[in-house]
Amino acid sequence: MDDFKCKICGSETEEINYEQFDIKYHYCRKCEFISKDNRSIISAEEELKIYETHVNSIDDRRYVDYFKKFIDDAIMPFCGEGKYGLDFGSGPSPVLAMILERDYGYSMNIYDIFYATAKIYHGKKYDLITSTEVVEHLENPIKYFSLFSELMDCNTLLVIMTQFHPVEEEKLFKWHYMRDMSHISFYTSKTMSYISDKIGLEMVFTDHIRYTSFRLKRRIESSHKKSDKN
Repeated sequence: MDDFKCKICGSETEEINYEQFDIKYHYCRKCEFISKDNRSIISAEEELKIYETHVNSIDDRRYVDYFKKFIDDAIMPFCGEGKYGLDFGSGPSPVLAMILERDYGYSMNIYDIFYATAKIYHGKKYDLITSTEVVEHLENPIKYFSLFSELMDCNTLLVIMTQFHPVEEEKLFKWHYMRDMSHISFYTSKTMSYISDKIGLEMVFTDHIRYTSFRLKRRIESSHKKSDKN
């Protein structure tokens, strides 16, 4: 029995081994979070080299459509009236932020650990926070979800994109996401539910594939109280 505690729910985890690459992971069967063992995490320099191989552009129609689907499925049905947003982990070319500004009327801030390093979000509240293909790179996800919650008010929508892992171990090691050495944290919609409970968020949408949308829990609770009075 592995005595490594889950970084999300604190439960005991099971050690699983990716023999092809000699990498150990810690699998929490309770919340379904999987984390790569610290000894197998690559350096920031190696991670940056992987990012540098990505070629993404606002002129790439397929890439734009990829984000348009995300916006139309996970953001637009749930967003409020505000148009002030943060794209956290925007990458070398902030295509999502550009689309939100160009086609949806948002004014976007961007942050990225490598490409837009000024922590422009300090002391601000946003109407929309997006983080796409980012949380799989985070060693301590709770730290960042807590940060997101500090940037939210009662109307803010937080929207995360990360591909959810297969539950079956035999499928897990055939999964392309696991083969990217910069990926160290893996989730399912169940994991996202545990995170939301721990941080004080409410899941308002998930497609059970890769999209999850959240609001602060007190907004949901206050709306219930208001409807009870009516």
